[in-house]
Amino acid sequence: MTGTIAVIMIFSIPLLGIITDHFQKQSKMKQKMIEDQLELERLKHDNFVIETQKLRLELEQMNVKDSKEKSKIL
Repeated sequence: MTGTIAVIMIFSIPLLGIITDHFQKQSKMKQKMIEDQLELERLKHDNFVIETQKLRLELEQMNVKDSKEKSKIL
């Protein structure tokens, strides 16, 4: 009986190490994935801000151009 318990104890230590290592690798992969998602969201936000500014400038240019045309007509 004690021999069986000793064998189980001996083989359980490496198995626990393997399982622990696996969970640590999974956690690191999840952390990297979340960091990549945050970076992607930051880039999306920056792109949105840039596009909004570009459209605002285009609209202002159109307004200036329209006002110049109206003043020429008058």
